[in-house]
Amino acid sequence: MNAMTLLGIDIGKHSFHLHGQDTRGHQVLRKKMSRGQLLGSLAQLPICTVVMESCGGAHWLAREIGALGHEVKLIAPQYVKPFVKGNKNDFIDAEAICEAASRPTMRFCPIKTAEQQTLSALHRVRGSLIEHRTAATNQIHGFLLEFGISLPIGVTALHRVPALLDDPRHPVPLRLKGLLMRLYYQIQQLTDEIKDIESDLKQQLKEDDAGQRLQSIPGIGPITASAVLADVGDVSRYRSGRDFAASLGLVPRQYSTGGKTVLLGISKRGDKHIRQLLVQGARAIMRHIDKREDALGPWVQELLRRRHSNIVACALANKLARIVWAVLAKGGQYDPHPNA
Repeated sequence: MNAMTLLGIDIGKHSFHLHGQDTRGHQVLRKKMSRGQLLGSLAQLPICTVVMESCGGAHWLAREIGALGHEVKLIAPQYVKPFVKGNKNDFIDAEAICEAASRPTMRFCPIKTAEQQTLSALHRVRGSLIEHRTAATNQIHGFLLEFGISLPIGVTALHRVPALLDDPRHPVPLRLKGLLMRLYYQIQQLTDEIKDIESDLKQQLKEDDAGQRLQSIPGIGPITASAVLADVGDVSRYRSGRDFAASLGLVPRQYSTGGKTVLLGISKRGDKHIRQLLVQGARAIMRHIDKREDALGPWVQELLRRRHSNIVACALANKLARIVWAVLAKGGQYDPHPNA
């Protein structure tokens, strides 16, 4: 039997399906294993390339398998789907992973470290808490409006809720007052939890040189910097800043045929969270763009004369992404006057 050079693993919660191939693509291994058997069995196999889909639990497993001496690669699930033959099952999925990984132009995902996964978890929990707080805020606004009380938009106006409920000019039923105060205290608790998580993110960034350098870029604060470090990591796999911006979906989507080039809106590929943070940072810069004295000021002002502010925000977010790549790939900090 020929030596196995490529091993595809279809990851499950309790079971794993393995498909091994030799250099010619012939099957040399087909086996199902439990979670407790997997690492022990892989330790007995000759050194080879192990490929898995980038999904839940894949990054930890990739680090563990890599410690055994194997070369581990992660591939995005959407790149595997076209190689599934016939009906779908776990062994066919494992074979499709091998087929996809054997393509010479295939792109793979970087393996995250434990620190990156921790940062990512903090961001996910923070986002979930913000969604809960927004939902509770909208409920308070809606319930009060049913009784003729209109509050300004935003969380800040909620500080007026206790005084409004005690005001005799607003006859709100007693039970509804209790419900609204319960939502009010819940929002305060969620706000405190969000601040605690943001404090953890800032503390972790203080210990990271790359995070400190990222915060020298306009529009990049601790939240955006930590999100970039959590989900991007090493940017050396991108050839240029444009490739990095394209991976975040901040370049036009192209639909060209017959020699005719058609450019549409931004592609919105890649990490949605980082893209949103960069666009928000761009809008924050645009708010006081007339006061900026660096190179970004005249560039953005010239764009605003010719394009809608939404288009300018995306263009500025694209430029921020390129600056992020330059700072991480080449070192140093943001230079506000590069030609000076």
